[in-house]
Amino acid sequence: MEEITLKLTIIEINTMLGALGNLPYVQVMELIAKIQEQAKEQLAATGSNATD
Repeated sequence: MEEITLKLTIIEINTMLGALGNLPYVQVMELIAKIQEQAKEQLAATGSNATD
């Protein structure tokens, strides 16, 4: 599967996660986990602990 890279603010990511949270968990659980893992890795690399 092809992948793309998106650049979004933390607020935009949290908005997306909030919207995904309104869908049935079984449909979005893998996507939410993937977003959270990638964000965690990137924030750790920058030394940020932003939670906005």
